[in-house]
Amino acid sequence: MADLQSVLDDVAREAIEATDRGAVANYIPELAKVDPGRFGIAVALPDGQVHCAGDAQMAFSIQSVSKVFTLTMALGKHGDNMWSRVGREPSGNPFNSIVQLEQEQGRPRNPFINAGAIAVADLILSGHQPREAIGEILRFIRDLADDGSITIDERVARSETAHGDRNASLAHFMKSFGCIDHPVDHVLGVYFHQCAIAMSCRQLARAGLYLAGEGRDPASGAQVITSQRARRINAIMLMCGHYDGSGEFAYRVGLPGKSGVGGGILAIAPGKASIAAWSPGLDAAGNSKLGSTALEHLTRRMGWSVFGS
Repeated sequence: MADLQSVLDDVAREAIEATDRGAVANYIPELAKVDPGRFGIAVALPDGQVHCAGDAQMAFSIQSVSKVFTLTMALGKHGDNMWSRVGREPSGNPFNSIVQLEQEQGRPRNPFINAGAIAVADLILSGHQPREAIGEILRFIRDLADDGSITIDERVARSETAHGDRNASLAHFMKSFGCIDHPVDHVLGVYFHQCAIAMSCRQLARAGLYLAGEGRDPASGAQVITSQRARRINAIMLMCGHYDGSGEFAYRVGLPGKSGVGGGILAIAPGKASIAAWSPGLDAAGNSKLGSTALEHLTRRMGWSVFGS
């Protein structure tokens, strides 16, 4: 097998030299300020080693990558009863579309589109005040990453709140169908803050390692979730993790993955590695353009595709 660090160095060099980098998200003003020339990648292995290249130590807004962790939490709190509130099918529509919600009586198609993640935030809020729920999410991610320094970027959270009309519309629409229990402003407060969590590629790759280890964090030995639940989360990531670009990502990269409009991608090679890539420029579907290309090159050279080498 190819030397992992050499492969990462090659992938980072190609990404840094690339000229077509996509477009930085501009509908959240704080994200529009990020330097589009940045690129980082990190790979966490079951023995606890983390290999890095590029800007892998620089924190960025993980945005929708957070939905993997909140889905894990909601399943832990509510079990499979959660699926009565959120579906498990690909959407085929943009991540902030309201069209399917009307057709399907306010039940989001999956937990990774915005409407689905807002419904998941509502479930996590059960029995909590918003500040408590936000703290619980942050503690969970810090524990997974084994890093207490991870924080929420309050500037990004404020920016999302000030420009969150589309997400507020989704939440109010779901509440009109009885699919949201708590006050909409409380639910959105949780959702916007989880999206504003800032992590580096190194931290993110480490946090995702339990999904590469059948629900067990191989570095700490902690059983985070059951092996069956880890496999199912990976399946949803493969089908739905890149919105209406999920099929293209599966075709090109061949791994379960979850993207965010901050330019981050968490990808899982079951039994082998947890991978985080970051480049702020997005493609037309809202996924990191260079991050996707880098993961395609990495999986091909390492033979990590779930569909075989």
